Parts: sequence; structure tokens; C-alpha cells
Amino acid sequence: MRGTVAIVGRPNVGKSTLFNRIVGKRMSIVDDTPGVTRDRIYSKAEWLGKEFMLIDTGGIEPDSKDIILSQMRMQAKLAIEKADVIVLVTDVTSGVTANDSDVAAMLLKSGKPVVLCVNKCDGIGDLPPDFYEFYNLGLGEPIAVSSVHGHGTGDLLDAVFEKMPEEGGQENYSEDAIKVAVIGKPNAGKSSLINKIAGEERMIVSNIAGTTRDAVDTLIQKDGQEYVFIDTAGLRRKSKVNEQIEKYSVLRAYMAVDRADVCVIMIDATEGYTEQDSKVAGYAHEQGKASVIAVNKWDAVEKDGKTMQEFLKKLEADFSFMSYAPFVFISALTGQRIDKLFEQIKYTYSQTVRRISTGTLNDMLAYATARVQPPSDKGKRLKLYYMTQASAKPPTFVIFCNDKELFHYSYQRYIENQIRETFGLDGTPIRIVIRERGE
Repeated sequence: MRGTVAIVGRPNVGKSTLFNRIVGKRMSIVDDTPGVTRDRIYSKAEWLGKEFMLIDTGGIEPDSKDIILSQMRMQAKLAIEKADVIVLVTDVTSGVTANDSDVAAMLLKSGKPVVLCVNKCDGIGDLPPDFYEFYNLGLGEPIAVSSVHGHGTGDLLDAVFEKMPEEGGQENYSEDAIKVAVIGKPNAGKSSLINKIAGEERMIVSNIAGTTRDAVDTLIQKDGQEYVFIDTAGLRRKSKVNEQIEKYSVLRAYMAVDRADVCVIMIDATEGYTEQDSKVAGYAHEQGKASVIAVNKWDAVEKDGKTMQEFLKKLEADFSFMSYAPFVFISALTGQRIDKLFEQIKYTYSQTVRRISTGTLNDMLAYATARVQPPSDKGKRLKLYYMTQASAKPPTFVIFCNDKELFHYSYQRYIENQIRETFGLDGTPIRIVIRERGE
């Protein structure tokens, strides 16, 4: 991920249309009514092979006392604060307005790199006479764009990447470091865990849920292996995300998952499994991240001889959608089983980066198909010709067959189980891609 770009401007200048054009799909609600986009909407985007995070914001009306507009202004300010480059969108059909000048002054004060986009230049050929007055905003050369037709968006993105900070500027760890995102609902003990591991107070720790606002990297060396722990703000249900600053924290947590090699999903043992935990784990699973489920505050649970077994049985049912993930019962407060957590992180990482030779895979495939015949439909039987590993992180396998329609989900699960039975691959999801011969 190269950086973060925020699209800002007064209402109804075409910010959301531009956002959708760059992202390549309709994500933001587009409407002629000013103020339709209230919260920040964000998505990955790509330009010339480089990925970046793009944020769409509600329109800024600097002097408005309206409560909705003032909240939109707060959202835009937060996006500006966190962005590496800001795109100010203006409207050539209305020329430079007082609001444009106020927003430009706000951006100049922020000190962030700004690219000036003059939208709605829908005609081809000479620019409208009003175009040149946008130089008066003091933000450098304006770029003519038609977000509806797509004209000028390439020039705009070129200008954005000219101002983007160089890659890797903040990373001061080796390529072999294992990046670990510590994720979970608020107040599960994520910051306490990293402080215990680091042996010092690296983060503000508080019992108030949501203390950690941003993702913070902590470099740890243990037994000759470097680990980069990414602490994140707790993810909570959308209905609970009232405070504007927390909405950005969710984005940071998702970006931390995207950056990570292994996710540690923290569960509060005193509360048990909740819907928020399933959302957090679900995002890591969808992104194909190796995961370890850390059950924290285990020291605070009253126990008898069967407590752990019963708790584990319930968690295995709750996390049935990611049955590959191991469980570790820990206490971030006392340091109980922290060494065991490190062992699991290291082992899980070794599994997600593992490569299996094509010959070995096809031996396994021949055994699996002989053991359980592939399904057939209306006299036509599925034939599996060949299997190879396409990539790692997560391990992704391509299987070539005669007819994709015959390759039922249940048989895919059987093949996945055979892969795990033969090669292990504990702690990591597996991806199976089906191709017909000739594809």
C-alpha cells in the first residue's frame, strides 16, 4: 500500500463521482443533492501497478452551523489529517466560490501536499475561460477533469503520485520481520499485550474502550526473529461508532490487517465470543490472513478441571468458519503463556508462506480421487487433471478439470481437507481456484 489520498471539497462538485471513477466501481452514493456523502467512504485503488487507499469525504462548508454539515466538516478534517496527499475538487461551471477559497486556505494551513482538480470540464478541446481563475487559489497548477467521462483522471493520478511520499519511509525493520496485527473489539487487552511483550509502556493503556486511535508499530526481537506488532483501535459494531474519530480507527484496523502476515484475534475470556469478534475474525479470514485466536484475561476466569475444555469446545463451534486457526489461552496482565503465543505466531507464519512442489501435490490429488470418486451429473463425471500451487500468503492452489460446473463445493471441501491432512498448513486459510483445461 503506497499511501492514503483524501478527496475533499465543497458539496456537489462531483467528489463521489470522481471517487467511483478512480476506484472503478460504484461505491459512493452519487446524487445531485448536496451533502449526500456524509461519512468518509474508503477503498483500495490502483494506478500504474501501485495500490493506495482512497477516501471520499462529505462536502466542506466552512461556516455552516448546521449540525450535519458540521459533522461532515469534522469527517473531512480527519481525512485531511491522516492523508498523505489531498485532492481538492472544484467545479468549473460555478467558478471559484468563497467556499472554495476557504477550503483552499484550510488545506494550505495543513501543510499537506494538495492537487487541485477542476471537475466538470466535460468538453474536449479548449478549456472554458473560467478555468484559469482557479490559479488564484494558490494551490499550483489546476488539472482539468471530467469525472463523468473520465477525461483527465490519468493526469490527476500522475500528479498525486508525484507528491506521494516515498515507499518504505517509516519502515526500519528487515524484510524477514513477521508483521503481526493485533485485532479485536475494544477493551480486549490488545495494547496491554504489546506492552507486556515489549517490556515497556509503548502505548497508552486504559480501561476506556477505544483509547488507541491509530495503528502503532512496535518492533520486537525474540530468539533471533524480528516481529513487528501492529496495535489497532478496537473494532466495534457500526451502531456503536458514534464518535467521528473512531470511524477512522476502523479504517486503520482494516489497513493493519492488510499489512499483516499474521493476525492475532483477541477474545475477552470474561465476556466470551460476541458478534463483534466474528466481524473482526471474518475480515481477517476474507483477506486470507493466517490467524491465531488469543483468549485473553484467562487468569480472571473461575476454573475447575473442565473449564478450558468446555470453553474451547464452545469457541471451536463459534469459529467453525476458520477451523484452521489455533487457540492460545493467555493473560496480557501477568504474561501467562505469552511464549506459547510467540511459538504459534512463528509456526503459523511458516505455514502461510509454505510452498509445496507440483509433483507432491499431484501425488496427493491422485490418492484423494482414488479414495473418493469425483462427482458426476447426468452421466458426465468430473475429471481432475492437474494441480499446482500458484502463490503463498495464503497458500493458493489451482486445479485444472474438465468441467467447473461439476466441481461441487462439497468436493472442494474434501480436497481442501486432504491438503490439510497431508501437508498441515495449520493456522492459514487455503484458496482453491478451479480452471477448465485450456483456460
